Amino acid sequence: MSSRTLIFGALCGGAIVLAGCQPAGQDDLRQWMADLRANTKPHVTPLKEPVEFSPQGYLAGDGIDPFNAQKLTQALRRDTQESAGNASLIAPELTRRKEPLEAYPLDTVTMVGSMVKSGKPTALVTVDKMLYQVQVGNYLGQNYGKIMAITETSMQVREIVQDQSGDWVERMTTLELQEGTGAKK
Repeated sequence: MSSRTLIFGALCGGAIVLAGCQPAGQDDLRQWMADLRANTKPHVTPLKEPVEFSPQGYLAGDGIDPFNAQKLTQALRRDTQESAGNASLIAPELTRRKEPLEAYPLDTVTMVGSMVKSGKPTALVTVDKMLYQVQVGNYLGQNYGKIMAITETSMQVREIVQDQSGDWVERMTTLELQEGTGAKK
């Protein structure tokens, strides 16, 4: 047998199989859909007439004029003075050299001990499984955190952060001594 005969036979067999897949018994469904389309009338709600806009004049009376240029100038001057005060809070922090512990967020720094070294209180902190000694005046954390006080059980850190309005403000944070963190018996 030649390949042409085989191909022709396969095509004829496929045509017979596909002829048997003709949908039967769907004539009544098609008729029902055609009747439904012909008899259904769409219901459209009419649009309401638009309300006519009548502009109202500004009746300030004895009130303050909100469009007064002098008032705007005073507000801008006040904002400039406040931002200059806020800039003076952060300016020294931007010019000094960063310390190694400022690369880590403050919540990853853990106080694990304290001691007195050369007459100065010293805290022992761990970051990334490394032990560091810090004293009052050292910096740590990513928010310009400066150590203000060290006791046997805690240390006070002053941070400079931005509030919701974008102003720089000081915030005091306490790191408590974490006893038994990671120590095995």
